[in-house]
This record gives sequence, structure tokens and C-alpha cells, in this order.
Amino acid sequence: MFGELLAVSCRAHGVVALVIDAGVRDTTDLTAMQFPVWAKAISAQGTVKATPGSVNVPVVCAGATVHAGDVIVADGDGVVVVQRARAADVARLSQERIAREEKARERLRQGELGVDFYGLRDKLKAMGVEYID
Repeated sequence: MFGELLAVSCRAHGVVALVIDAGVRDTTDLTAMQFPVWAKAISAQGTVKATPGSVNVPVVCAGATVHAGDVIVADGDGVVVVQRARAADVARLSQERIAREEKARERLRQGELGVDFYGLRDKLKAMGVEYID
């Protein structure tokens, strides 16, 4: 379980967002705090503080295994787990993709068609698709 009070504590310690496979108590306060939370469910039930829980053990969140040190990347499209050992390579590849997409974005802004700069006209023709401008 996760709620607004724990969000305040997390923010004080540098946490910028949270992904949990449990529930949150009230997303309204979290939204007002601009503290993104991706959760499996919302629950009005309180928590129990009589047990210690577990730390630094593998967990399964929405079917994905997450190990301590793994990198979680999330945005409005979804959440992905990047294994710690692959994080640097994935970050580099991500930056390369962002750069390619920005170049494509600029070409599109200038009015060029993706069908042309991606070389899709010939591919469509080879598949028997007639492209009409």
C-alpha cells in the first residue's frame, strides 16, 4: 500500500515516482503533488505496520520480475523494467533513438512525408499496395 504521507517522505529523499503492484489509498493527493504513481489498484483500506516486510528481494510486478538495482522507466505509455546489467546500454540506445526521432520530427515539420524518407513507397509497391498521394 502507498499513500500521500509516504509520498511526502519519498519526495524528501529524492524519489520522483513510484511503480507498485499493490494499491494506492488516494491518487488525488498524489496527483496534486505531481508525484506519478503507477499502481495495480486503488484501495481505501489502511495499512498494518506490525510486520517488517521485505527489502532487496526480487518481486514480480504486473508479471515482470524486478531485482534490486533494476531500472524502472515509466511514462504515460507504460512501464518497463531494465535489468541493471543492461541499463547503460539501454540508456545509450534510447538516446540514439531519441536523436533519430527528433530528426524525423523535424523532417515531418518541414512537410516531408514519412512514406518517402523511410523508403516505404517501394516496400508498399512490393507488397502489392497502391499508394495514392
